[in-house]
Amino acid sequence: MNKNKSGTFLVGSLVTFAILFGIVLLILDNMENVAKNVTAPASMEPEAVQERIGPVAEVNIGEPPAVQAPPAEAETGGAGGVGEQIVTSVCASCHAAGLMQSPKLGSADDWAPRLEKGIETLYDHAINGFNAMPAKGGRADLSDEDVKAAVDYMVSEFQ
Repeated sequence: MNKNKSGTFLVGSLVTFAILFGIVLLILDNMENVAKNVTAPASMEPEAVQERIGPVAEVNIGEPPAVQAPPAEAETGGAGGVGEQIVTSVCASCHAAGLMQSPKLGSADDWAPRLEKGIETLYDHAINGFNAMPAKGGRADLSDEDVKAAVDYMVSEFQ
């Protein structure tokens, strides 16, 4: 056997072994990092399983759930009372930005053509819905008086 070829074979074998060893180390390191990010499986206790597969909503047929009573200071004092509270929590989601061509809060130009039809028409549209606006702003639990108070508050903002 020729000595030149055996030396080259030895060096080539060592380099190949070193490369393969490096690749194996990289794979093992990546597997270790993946194992660190694994989340623990959910508990299989009957109560935990029942909670996970339970209903995500509840259907109420008949009377709507009771409306939370507004704070006492909103009823008796403050700038807008109940109307302001309803506008802030319900109506502002569309009327603050003028979504779906709704009149913007505080914009006399947007409200003028609607006010020409009369306040009773505004009440009717707010209570029963009109165009893209759902009845009572999508909150069926609000009373007609609450909706009227909200309309009065919105209209009073620019008068």
